Amino acid sequence: MDNPSRVALVTGGSSGIGSCVAQLLARDGCDIAVLDLKRPNESDSALYHIQSLGKQVCFLEANVSKSEEVNTAVETLVSRWGRIDILVNCAGIFRDQVIWKMNDEQWRDVIDVDLSGVFYCCRAVSPIMRAAKKGAIVNISSINGMRGKFGQTNYAAAKAGVIGLTKTLARELARRNVTVNAVAPGLIETPILQNMSETARLDAVAEILLGRTGQVEDVGEMVSFLCSDRARFITGEVIRVDGGQYI
Repeated sequence: MDNPSRVALVTGGSSGIGSCVAQLLARDGCDIAVLDLKRPNESDSALYHIQSLGKQVCFLEANVSKSEEVNTAVETLVSRWGRIDILVNCAGIFRDQVIWKMNDEQWRDVIDVDLSGVFYCCRAVSPIMRAAKKGAIVNISSINGMRGKFGQTNYAAAKAGVIGLTKTLARELARRNVTVNAVAPGLIETPILQNMSETARLDAVAEILLGRTGQVEDVGEMVSFLCSDRARFITGEVIRVDGGQYI
């Protein structure tokens, strides 16, 4: 177990991959701040589980696409706990549509949350980590940001942007002993998949060499590793967690 006093900020931590990441980082000894639009159900949530592990947890209500809300949330967290050692950007949305039917709102919504939101959060915590001369940032991208995906010009563009942001930030923060990496999941069992048609799901699974969808724990464990001292010499990387789907 790493230093139990570390503080981890997880965006999109109320459900899906973010919720799993928050719980695994608490298992690893971190106190957890979950930043999301909506507080999860207290009786069945990451917050409840984290408390059961004996770790401190707080919920910060904020929209990552609004820079002022992100800045306020980060200031609140620092005033409460005095530090931020880890940032994991999990918040993300879909607004799928082929480009000739995609409207401005569908484009902006995804870019604002999935790319600008990552930028706002990284910008807000960077001075804190630079001053501390240590830290770890993990951004959740997607294999579709590496290869493109029919009907996802907005999402693929945003996730490709996250990769470029990650590599650049790794260069900018390396001298302050801050690592910055990205994880690129493939098809993962999250609540979002419930809206996927059976045909589309079968087509996607057919791409996966291991022949099955991934679980949020598969992504969460990789994030846990990248946030630990075991990954202290890894930065600027994009690690796929996709069962061979990208290949």
